[in-house]
Amino acid sequence: MPQLNIIFLGTGGGRFTTITQKRRTAGIRIIDNDLNLHLDPGPGALVHSISEGLDPQRINAIFVSHSHPDHYTDAEVLIEAMTKGTTQKRGILVAAKSVLQGNSTCEASISKYHQQIPQLKIEAVPNMKFQISDLNVLVTEARHTDPDAVGFRFKTSEFGDFAYTSDTEYFDEINKYYEGVRLLLLCVMRPSGKPWKGHMTTDDAIRIIEATRPEKAVLTHLGMQMIFKGPTAEAKTIEERTSVPTIAATDGMQLSFGEEIRVETGLKRTQQGLSKFI
Repeated sequence: MPQLNIIFLGTGGGRFTTITQKRRTAGIRIIDNDLNLHLDPGPGALVHSISEGLDPQRINAIFVSHSHPDHYTDAEVLIEAMTKGTTQKRGILVAAKSVLQGNSTCEASISKYHQQIPQLKIEAVPNMKFQISDLNVLVTEARHTDPDAVGFRFKTSEFGDFAYTSDTEYFDEINKYYEGVRLLLLCVMRPSGKPWKGHMTTDDAIRIIEATRPEKAVLTHLGMQMIFKGPTAEAKTIEERTSVPTIAATDGMQLSFGEEIRVETGLKRTQQGLSKFI
């Protein structure tokens, strides 16, 4: 497997960030030679895919971690793009139970019509394992206001593991899901000292990073209080406390995940070896 490219089309999260777009809420694109995956396509995922030079019709997998608008809003239109305007039975939809069926707090957020368009649909529940392209995927547990919320851990054959926590509060068992990952993407909604049920703060991120010791940690899905406090300063605090290199993602930032984990910002996608996906 050549290196993976992880593109932060949006780094915002939560209702006020979403409705103000202080940070984009477009989710994350993960690309290698065979995989073109959109993770948590919130509002703006379609528009910012196009503006960043990433043709949404090249997508072959869509992952939705839970049934809240900042994670699912553009899922249906990306399914239509992935299936070439519904003319081809192609691609994989991986989504939490709440997204597909609804639950006691959430309605299903992808219609039955759109659920049957992709070639394969997978209902993601904690501890499930499956393979997509060259990645082995473990569905991780999250504890959030959507009780069916999940995260994802991705295992590559050559370069080890990376993971995405999704929205979750800290709980004692969370560390076991992320031990040994090289790269950990944490949804950190709030800064230190500002707890909010079902979500993670800087203090929670410190606890997880101290226990799991990734090679690099990245903060994303930033809420308004985090944005106003200063995500870069919060990331610096985490790094000082844990000695683990930690950064706050920015809209459009690209990570190269291979033998090294390299950060690149502000470059055209055609300059990043991604022109085949345009």
